[in-house]
Formats: sequence, C-alpha cells, structure tokens
Amino acid sequence: MSEPESEQYPALPPTSWAVLGMLSFGEELTGNELKKWADWSIGFYYWSPSVSQVYAELKKLEKLGLVQSRLVNEPGTRGRRLYAITESGIDAVRTWSREAPVEMPVLKHGVMLRMYMGHLNDPDQLKAIVREHIVNLEDKLRRAGEHAEHSDREPGWAFSQMSLRWAERYFRAEIELSNELLDDIDRAAAQFARSDIDDLGLPRPRNPGSWNGVSEGLGGDNVEPSSTNEADTQAY
Repeated sequence: MSEPESEQYPALPPTSWAVLGMLSFGEELTGNELKKWADWSIGFYYWSPSVSQVYAELKKLEKLGLVQSRLVNEPGTRGRRLYAITESGIDAVRTWSREAPVEMPVLKHGVMLRMYMGHLNDPDQLKAIVREHIVNLEDKLRRAGEHAEHSDREPGWAFSQMSLRWAERYFRAEIELSNELLDDIDRAAAQFARSDIDDLGLPRPRNPGSWNGVSEGLGGDNVEPSSTNEADTQAY
C-alpha cells in the first residue's frame, strides 16, 4: 500500500522507501547486490525481496527521477547496471523518514495461525510445530548477531547495526514466548477437553455468535447470538 500523498514526498509503497534507504549509504549497487544487502540487513525485520521485485522498484524509482543508473562494461564480463540515489531521491526519503506517520507493524505469524486452529490438531503435533519454530528462530538470532558484529567495519552503518541488535532482541524474546507456548498448549488442551465435540471432532458452540460480543468488549458470557444485520445481508 502506498503512503498518502504529501507535498514533501511522493506517495510510494514501503518497499520503494526501503530501496531508497539502502541506496542512501553512498554506494552504487546492482539489483542483485541490493537483494543481497536486503537479506543481510532489513531482511531480519522488514523485507526479503526477490531479485525481480528489486529491479521492478528500481525501474519505477528511476522513472520518477529518484534513482539514476549507468551501464558499466568491463573486459571479459557482462555489462553491469549500477544504481545510485539522486539528490531528489535523498530529499524524498529523508523527508519520508522524518515526517511519515508512525504506523503499527503488521504481524503475519504463520505459527500462531496454526495455534489458533489448534482444535484441528493434537497437542503433541502443536508442540512439534513450536519446537521447529524455535529452531528457526535460533538460527535467525545467530545470523542477526553475526551480521551485527560485522557491521563495525563502517561507521556509517551505525544505525544499521543498531537495527540488527534490535532484531537479536526480538528473536530472543520470540524464543522465550515460544517456550512459554509449550506449556500454554497443555492448558488449552485441558480446557478444550470440556467442549461438546461433534462427529467431525469440532466443538459445538454454547453461544453461537458470542465472539461478536467479545470483539465489542462486552465479554463472552451470556451474550445473545447476533442477528444478521442489513449490511451483512447486502454484502451477498
């Protein structure tokens, strides 16, 4: 989704700002190099793009005058197209970084989605999923730490290094939450066992539609089933 139009900076999707940000470290880079750098840095907490995504962003930004490119031919090798941020690009990304509205991050947690529908699984399998998730997190934690350590070579990467240290803390906290989840699964299984289960193994609702009351902050107990309103009817 693009940012709202501003007098100071153009309406661009977040991935465009990410590319401009990576080009703001003073180097000319190919699309492949930008992809590698994204995996090395912002891929730990924001975006791990494909090469085609990177080049699509670069072409768009060049058309807008925020990026410029040049073809470099070296003897015995294929030509390389190097991209650099323009003065207009620097002004735009600097203004966006300073003035864009602060938004809540969007969390899309595949493991938690599977925990949410844990009634379709069994506790031991759910725990196996969580343990595999922890192994993946430990690998990300290790690599984020290694990349942060190697960021010392350039003083200009100080804030990049800071973000990698944040990623380390994030993965460490996620590991702790996931370990707690192993005990939570047992408690949830014990509570679920009190449900009235149908022939398909699904829980029969005691108060159909009570989730609507919970979402409105009314609590889930003794809530009358919600009737179909006019808006719901018109939607179909």
